[in-house]
Amino acid sequence: MNTTRLEAFSDAVIAIVMTIMVLELKVPHGTDLASLRPVLPTFLGYLLSFVYLGIYWNNHHHMLHATRKVNGGILWANLNLLFWLSLFPFATAWVGENHIESTPVAIYGCVLLMAAISYTILQTAIVKHDSHANALLADAIGSDLKGKVSLAFYAASIPIAFLSSWISIGLFVLVALIWLIPDPRIEKKLSE
Repeated sequence: MNTTRLEAFSDAVIAIVMTIMVLELKVPHGTDLASLRPVLPTFLGYLLSFVYLGIYWNNHHHMLHATRKVNGGILWANLNLLFWLSLFPFATAWVGENHIESTPVAIYGCVLLMAAISYTILQTAIVKHDSHANALLADAIGSDLKGKVSLAFYAASIPIAFLSSWISIGLFVLVALIWLIPDPRIEKKLSE
């Protein structure tokens, strides 16, 4: 099977998740700038989650561009990733509504960790499916240092949230900054 339907379905799900997240933003009750203060945590959580979804969408696009063949296992691995991404609106809203309290931040970290694990599973499944057809992706991902560092930071952020939720949020922002520039390895291999 080729990747056309998989990519189209994934794009649609991610777009819907982004739409659901923006619907969680509430309009302030006032007309001055001070009235924005109560909604600021929710807005900042939305911004971070939107960036994360954009990162996943961008890297998913690059990964599927380097993929030639998929199978049923890859379809299920992709659904697993989409499941965890679909929890972003819930986790984001919970953190925002509770003004960055420990438990919601830890759950947000769990969702980020599971999404990263799911992306790694999908990437591995694609490479293992047909090593000849998907050799470009296998060559491009190599040791995936950014992926391993991200997993470690997410895992650390969960218990850290109970010591300082702000440090956990800092780790989330740091990982997002690491991934803001799309993974250049695939583009480099495609241009060779």
